[in-house]
This record gives sequence, C-alpha cells and structure tokens, in this order.
Amino acid sequence: MTDYVIRATGGEGQVRAFIATTTEMVEESRRLHSTSKVATAALGRTLTATSIMGLMMKNQGDKVTVIIKGGGPIGTILATSNVKGTVKGYVEKPNVEVPNYENGKLNVAAAVGNDGVVKVIKDLGLREPYNGAYPLVSGEIAEDFTHYFALSEQTPSIVALGVLTTPIELDNNGEEIAEDEEYEIDLSKFKVEHAGGLIVQLMPDATEETICQLEKNVSQLTSVTNMMKEGKTPEDILNIVLEGLNPKILDKANVGFECECSHEKGKEVLVSIGKHELAAVVEEDKKAEIGCQFCNSKYTYTEEELLEMLKEM
Repeated sequence: MTDYVIRATGGEGQVRAFIATTTEMVEESRRLHSTSKVATAALGRTLTATSIMGLMMKNQGDKVTVIIKGGGPIGTILATSNVKGTVKGYVEKPNVEVPNYENGKLNVAAAVGNDGVVKVIKDLGLREPYNGAYPLVSGEIAEDFTHYFALSEQTPSIVALGVLTTPIELDNNGEEIAEDEEYEIDLSKFKVEHAGGLIVQLMPDATEETICQLEKNVSQLTSVTNMMKEGKTPEDILNIVLEGLNPKILDKANVGFECECSHEKGKEVLVSIGKHELAAVVEEDKKAEIGCQFCNSKYTYTEEELLEMLKEM
C-alpha cells in the first residue's frame, strides 16, 4: 500500500487533523541506513512528523527541516520535507543499541536523550529562513513535537507517532523466505511492519464543547501502530479521533522517502570547493568520491571528469 496522509477538519473548522500511514517510507529509510530497531523507531517517527509538517506549508518550493539533538547515543537526527510531504533523513549513529523498557518496548528516549533541542528550519523562499530551537521534553519524539507546536505556534496539538517492526526469516543466502517454508527466526533481522502518525490541532475559535469531545476521543485511543495492526486505515483512525465532530476529509497526499541526489549534483559539490582545492584532489588522488548522507549513495568521478570540471571552471 502506498503511503499517504489525509488532511481533514472537524467541529465545523474548529479542529484540523493530519493522519498518516508511512510504513514504506520508514522501511526505505531502514533499508538505506541499516538502522537498529531503536534507531529505526526514532528516525521513523521524525520522518513521519516532518512529512506532515511539510504538508502544512503552502507554497511550491517551501521546505522544512527538523534537527533533533538530545545528547543521547544516537547523536543527531535530521529530516527534511518539501510541500508535497516527500522526505529524506538520517541519524548520526544508525547502529545504536540501548536496553528496552521493562515491558519490552523500544526505549527511544534513552537513545535520543532529553537534554537538548528540536530545531525547526522553514525555508519559505524569503531572504532568511525561519529558524527556531525548542527544548526537548522527553526524547520520545511525539511529546517533543507537541511541545514545539505549543511554544512555536501557540497551537494546542495532539501528536502520536509509531513504528512497529517484525522479524524477518532468512535462508542461508540471506534471502527472505516464503511463508510456507520453515527456518529459525534471527531476531537481529527485521523490517518495518507498520508506521504512521497523527497531528490534531485546535483552532483559536475552538469551543469548550469541541475541546471536551476531542479530549474524550483521545483518552480512548490506543497507539497508532496498534490501530494499524488491527487493519485500521487513516480514514478509520480519523473517524475515531474526531468522533462526534463531523470530520471532513479535505485532501489526500501520497508521501514517501525520496532523495534528489545525483551524479550531476555531486559535480556541483566538487566545483563548489574551488579551483585550487579541486586541482589538488586531481594531483593527489586522481579521482574523487561524493557520498550522500540522506540515502548513502556514492558517486565516483574519474581523473578525466575532474579535469573537465577544472577546464569548465
């Protein structure tokens, strides 16, 4: 199923909601970065929220970047989205491991830390991008975005984000096996089974009646991934969250993980280092390699290509 986000309103415009299914997006990030389970959860939650924040922007060319630095062993988490909700991102330490909570759930807060900030940069095509940093409150990601919306936009928000993984059974060649074959499960091998999230926000004109109804609905919610595991779609989840508030879907946007790096853009990076430095690369190494942090692609440039760049410069 293709990932998508639905945008909706409720309470005759007093509430707005974004509900997302992002399983393929998060699985692609796991595959590209070979993240551990806890890093997959941390990055996946951040990608989902950032994708929704991208859809909140209005103009083509607008971009939003989220940087989370909590002081934990995972290091920096970075995600960026365009106005279509297409995201890319990475974690500084993708192989991080921390003990789970006693109930067996992934301890994302221990990996991320909570002594730091969530930084949001919005490039709206103006001379200077909007840039704000807000303290982390838990390191569990969802609570930190809730805090961000309250401080930055003075918007009471409900944020729920989730990533659920499942073990993969592999044969001796490392290939995923068919369901009717029997092999031992290696718990170190896994994939993303479900991922998604929601952001629900109260508008300034929300009445006490609307607020009470929303609070009642939210108090009865299970986790996003539990609802998805039960087969619920974003549309189903919307009806649960906005029950009694006459929810109306405004639009639906397909989203995903996508990096726009290329061999040609790598050339631009090499040219940007300057003629003198590029000439030194040619003389000393006879070649160059550019790596992309977002998708781990690598682009190699021969001596002939580098000399051609110098000639054009």
